[in-house]
Amino acid sequence: MNILAIGAHPDDIEIACAGTLIRCAERGDRVVVCHASDGNLGHVVIPPDELALMRAEEARRAGKMAGYEVIWGGFHDLDIYENNKKSRDMMVDVIRYAMPDLIITHAPDDYMPDHTAVSRLVFDASFTATLPNYHTEKPGAAKLVPIYYMDTLAGVNFNPTEFVDITSVIDKKLEMLECHETQVKWMRDHDHIDFPDMVRTCSRYRGYQCGVDYAEGFRMCQVYLKGTAQRLLP
Repeated sequence: MNILAIGAHPDDIEIACAGTLIRCAERGDRVVVCHASDGNLGHVVIPPDELALMRAEEARRAGKMAGYEVIWGGFHDLDIYENNKKSRDMMVDVIRYAMPDLIITHAPDDYMPDHTAVSRLVFDASFTATLPNYHTEKPGAAKLVPIYYMDTLAGVNFNPTEFVDITSVIDKKLEMLECHETQVKWMRDHDHIDFPDMVRTCSRYRGYQCGVDYAEGFRMCQVYLKGTAQRLLP
């Protein structure tokens, strides 16, 4: 299968669904991860242009560890607006490039505007990308496929309907998160937050909910033609 995971910023995917993507790669899936923005505003000291380059390298290192392809949506932080044609067409091109059998993205009620904008943008573009006469830079037509919403930060207001056992890959997931040094180190040194420990704790909590040591939770987008009776996640 072709798996497309779309996060707002570099590190969002590692936080919420990297364990699942590692397991997808292990079973032979082609996995494409799109970071919609370059994360250029994700620091209070490092200038945006410099930070964007640093975060790109961090994202590539994390992706290499899991064996998935890393691409970019073309946005800067807080420039991701879902209600304009340019943004939608950029996301259509991402979907047509990956030609996914399923898409993973942010929940529509997550905690910050880039996340919720990406969620809505993916929902809109995933339909638009199926129309062969809707022309963007990337020709062709994608399939209409299920969308799985990944967990919110710290699981706030998110009730999963599906779980993936990531016990065998939890250590690699956290190693991938550690690749994002500009985020993790700053939070440890200045905010006194051990972000990987929080992610491990949340994965442990999801594991309690489904009877394994560590898990990631998802909720399928339940609208007409996007549901499926098949088990597509690992």
